[in-house]
Amino acid sequence: MSNALRNQWVVITGASSGFGAAAAEGFARFGANVLLGARRMDRLRQVGETCLRSGAGAAAWHSLDVSSTASVNAFAEWVRTQTDQVSVLVNNAGGAMGMETVAQGRDEDWETMMQTNVLGVLRATRSFLPLMTPHQSGHIINIGSVAGRTAYEGGAAYCAAKAGELQISRALRLELLTSNIRVSTIDPGLAETEFAMVRFKGDAARASKTYEGLTPLSAEDVAEAIVWVATRPAHVCIDEMVLKPTAQATVYKVHRKTQP
Repeated sequence: MSNALRNQWVVITGASSGFGAAAAEGFARFGANVLLGARRMDRLRQVGETCLRSGAGAAAWHSLDVSSTASVNAFAEWVRTQTDQVSVLVNNAGGAMGMETVAQGRDEDWETMMQTNVLGVLRATRSFLPLMTPHQSGHIINIGSVAGRTAYEGGAAYCAAKAGELQISRALRLELLTSNIRVSTIDPGLAETEFAMVRFKGDAARASKTYEGLTPLSAEDVAEAIVWVATRPAHVCIDEMVLKPTAQATVYKVHRKTQP
């Protein structure tokens, strides 16, 4: 695995925390060069410095807001100052906002979810394909969710956004078939990151209940899957991967142990 990644250039969006940060460190441990983007530059710098200590061939970071075309374009131009070939693009930036029903939903929450989870993936992919297609190689790994496969109450916009990511991945797989560029989607279930805190807008008590009575996936669990998918032989493409904690059968079917 280490030989497959050593000195390869890996771009990760939303790399300041959660799956993105853990994936950056995972790639770094195998000697990859990591180029990281996110909005929180202080956190991003900490992740980048950790990557350097972990063995990255190189690590650099730059501000990125995938909800802005100008920001994505500026980030892509910065990447071009580092390398003319990207081996792996991890479209990780995204997230959920709120759990209101459609009747109670807010435009600003819906727009944020669509901008980051759907348009952000499209923008970043469009920007980095020119650093893959001329080389007839590369791998786009989109981070989705089981919510893109199964709807639930209070999740209409987020489920729609992640279903959008899934269909983008499937369309790209068709569009890039002759380019030798692989496309994968990795769709986690319950995973304990900042996800719930963001979704519930800082309500720690409500966020903690998401994971009560079970052992959720960790960011490292998902990062391990991302790195594994990226290191399959060139003739192998893991189109779609779903991973959930053992205690979760589907979005709404979870086994929680009662407290003694």
